Amino acid sequence: MSQPNDPLHGKTLQVIVESLVEQYGWEELGDRINIRCFTHDPSVKSSLKFLRKTPWARSKVELLYVQSIKSSPWANLKPKE
Repeated sequence: MSQPNDPLHGKTLQVIVESLVEQYGWEELGDRINIRCFTHDPSVKSSLKFLRKTPWARSKVELLYVQSIKSSPWANLKPKE
């Protein structure tokens, strides 16, 4: 079963968090989503632990990830056939 229209399909929470940290950095990520795991001594490990237990925070992170993908300059590129 394929999920071609779901940008989160096949992406682990760790991949999502690492991608956002790479794109924005911890400081800007904490400004965009004001949760303690991003603003006080942030790490991927502590963020994953919190986000797995907190559905509302995970939803915000996933939404930011989807928005960042859609605004990427690579978003509209089609694979060569």
